Amino acid sequence: MSHPPVPRLGRTVAGLTAVAACSAGLLAATAPASASPDPARAAGAPRAAGAYPNLAPHPPMGWNNWSYYMCDLNEKIVLDNARALVQTGLARKGYRTVTLDDCWMSRQRDTRGRLVADRTKFPHGMAHLGQQLHRMGLNFGIYTDVGTLTCEKFPGSLGHFQQDAEQFARWKVDYVKADGCNVPVTPGHSKEAAFRDLYGQMSRALRATGRPMTFSVSAPAYFQYDGDSVWHRVIDWSSELGNLWRGGRDVALQKSTPAVKWSSIVYNFRYNSRLAAFQRPGRWNDPDFLLAGATGLTRHEMQSQMSLWAMMAAPLISSTDLGKLPAAAREVLGNERVIAVDQDPLSVQGRVVTQDDGSAVLSKPLKNGDRAIALFNSGGTPRTLSVSARAAGLPEAGSYRLHDLVTGRRTQSAGNIVAREVPPHATVLYRVTPG
Repeated sequence: MSHPPVPRLGRTVAGLTAVAACSAGLLAATAPASASPDPARAAGAPRAAGAYPNLAPHPPMGWNNWSYYMCDLNEKIVLDNARALVQTGLARKGYRTVTLDDCWMSRQRDTRGRLVADRTKFPHGMAHLGQQLHRMGLNFGIYTDVGTLTCEKFPGSLGHFQQDAEQFARWKVDYVKADGCNVPVTPGHSKEAAFRDLYGQMSRALRATGRPMTFSVSAPAYFQYDGDSVWHRVIDWSSELGNLWRGGRDVALQKSTPAVKWSSIVYNFRYNSRLAAFQRPGRWNDPDFLLAGATGLTRHEMQSQMSLWAMMAAPLISSTDLGKLPAAAREVLGNERVIAVDQDPLSVQGRVVTQDDGSAVLSKPLKNGDRAIALFNSGGTPRTLSVSARAAGLPEAGSYRLHDLVTGRRTQSAGNIVAREVPPHATVLYRVTPG
């Protein structure tokens, strides 16, 4: 069995050990390497009292450059995509946080130890970029890493946590994504203790600035292959340190083939769908970016990702060229009925109630007493999928009203919830009302 490519998360860490696993026929990514605490901080050092402030009452929505542009970002690309969010109406529908990922900064800090924007890419600097985004009614997100270097070998925040947090606050940043590449492990410390210490320092530093900055933690993504007990424990403490967390490997990049992109979506769905027990209101499992756009994916595939992410109460963060957004992708991303499932005030991640090698059915309770039910055909031939009302968690009723949230069609059922001849790679998403 050949090993899959190493994902961005952890691919630059020294001493990577290749680990391959199979899940629903998809190869898992290579496990990241070890890490360690800041030598200046002892393990178990005092922490600020209480959990990180609840700054994301609903799953965050917005845009990030990484999957589509990777390091080929600059001020124009960011602002053009921000304007496209506004002009397409996606911002009005909730996509309001514009986040720069890796590669935005210079290779060296300045003489005072501060992070500096790459002046070729961002000639007006980060404060200016934030001002432009805020003037459009958007939020400003930025990337850092809790290790010595980012995944692309730019300066990390280790040893500069408070300095970087204060810099972000001065730039009026609203959202911080902290990766975990190049985290050293010193003798006598475990990998988990190292990550927990460093993410704890970043979390406390952000809080200490007094500026509310939503905090996205990447720690669990570095433990997906360390065994479920460790992985789940890391997710648990990540939910105390931040508002959302990346659970596993990155979704595929724009340069990947459509088949690889689809496999990546299915893989991320399958691992994230098992993490519902760790989600709670204001704390979100993040299975990575939405790929709807000029990506080579079919309409059914784009819609499946959007519907499944909504069922999982996942962050809806697009990573594409929004200025070239095909009409089908714009309709998928902008479907307010589906967005409402993701943003439902009950804030519950839907759960898989039945599945096999080529399909899955999920059920999610909604605030008004309805249920969202998704019937997903991941296989290569059309299938009729169904689930009993009882298995889906619906109360007994003489009948059930079904609203197809993609087509808008309304039907009624006296018992089972059925989707007939679901096309390959498609998902039927119903909002079901008893009686």
